[in-house]
Amino acid sequence: MSVALKEIYEREVVPTLMKEFGYKNKLAVPRLHKVVINMGIGDEARSQTVVEKHADELTLIAGQKAVVTQAKKSISNFKIRKGMPVGAKVTLRGEHMYNFLYKFFNISLPKVRDFRGTNPNAFDGRGNYSMGLSEQMIFAEMSPENVTRTQGMDIVIVTTAKTDRESRALLERLGMPFRRNI
Repeated sequence: MSVALKEIYEREVVPTLMKEFGYKNKLAVPRLHKVVINMGIGDEARSQTVVEKHADELTLIAGQKAVVTQAKKSISNFKIRKGMPVGAKVTLRGEHMYNFLYKFFNISLPKVRDFRGTNPNAFDGRGNYSMGLSEQMIFAEMSPENVTRTQGMDIVIVTTAKTDRESRALLERLGMPFRRNI
């Protein structure tokens, strides 16, 4: 699967972007750097079993071991102490990144109820794209009988693009289904 997305990038995306943006060198063309998937657990983080369960779910979804994140400082209003587990995250690069994005664009996103496309304005000004999902059930690896608690997650796609326009062109050519403004 991932080979297909990487081959599409090398065969189709690079020449198209070189022509569109006037790059002289193939190495100047924006490319994917990494994908970070973060799952903040919230109030349930006090239970070690819940934290481990969500970390295992994230590991299944990403195809790479998830890391439990801990609070950097104490916040009394949220009843959080420094060092307490508050979520899980995984950073994907290389083969795992292409694998995940292929699955995400072609299998998972179309399963979202009333899906009309991703927000075309969710770029950060430096060519990186962020989006949130409300539940983990859209991924094929998750079976409903094993999920005890619905949990959302944030997905950040980091590119080497200098502008949002370049990054959007890259992601569009790789198959990200952006919403069409009608």
